[in-house]
This record gives sequence, C-alpha cells and structure tokens, in this order.
Amino acid sequence: MTTPRGFRDRADDSFLTLVGDLPELIRNLVVAEIEHAKNWVKGAAKDAGFGTGWMVVALFFLFWSIPVFGTFVIAGLSSWWPVWLSAIVVFGVMIVITAVLALLGILRFRHISKSQSPVGAVKQDVKIVKDVTDEF
Repeated sequence: MTTPRGFRDRADDSFLTLVGDLPELIRNLVVAEIEHAKNWVKGAAKDAGFGTGWMVVALFFLFWSIPVFGTFVIAGLSSWWPVWLSAIVVFGVMIVITAVLALLGILRFRHISKSQSPVGAVKQDVKIVKDVTDEF
C-alpha cells in the first residue's frame, strides 16, 4: 500500500527485507548529499561572482571620484561659484553611487554564509541517525 506522497507502507515488511534495503537507502543518501554539495558550491560561487562584480564597479566609481574631487578643489580655488558647486555635486553623487554599489557587493557576500553548507547537512544527518539508533 502506498501513501498519498508515494511512499510505501513498510509496517508489514520483515526485518530481513528492511536490512536488505539498507544499502540502497545509504547509497541514495550519499548521492543526495553529493548533489547538495554540488548545488551549494555552485550557488556560493555565483554569489561570490556577483559580489565581486559589484565591488569592482564600486571601485571603478571610487577611482573616478578622485579626479572629480580634484576638479572641485581647483574650481573652488578659482572662486567660480557655479563650477565649484557643480564639482561638489558630481563628487557627492559619485560617493553615493560608490556606497550603494559597495553595499550591494557586501550583501551578496553575506548571502553566501546564510546558506547551509554540505558539512552542516552531513552533521545534521549523523545526529538524526544517532538519535534514531538511541531509541532502539
């Protein structure tokens, strides 16, 4: 008899049948853990790539904000108010863009540590198996 989720009711199976199914269950568990590890590494690499990209873009804008600051100082010293004002506005905008892009990069890097690592999943599986064996 099968349950609505497709699992077989094993209440009537003999002990030897259950022991005989054990190697297949262990193999399925190992394969599932390896697949989980692959997916975790793929996701972590993707997040690290995006985070690195945002940091590179932030550094690009920071690099170009330094000449803008120089323009601001030159224009301010020359006492031309419109040039000075425009230079400080451009500098402020560049700093805001740099801060936003750096924040996006940091958030992407933090996303890596929030996902469960394969080692943590294996430790959780071992704990579950130990808890079940302690009951018997």
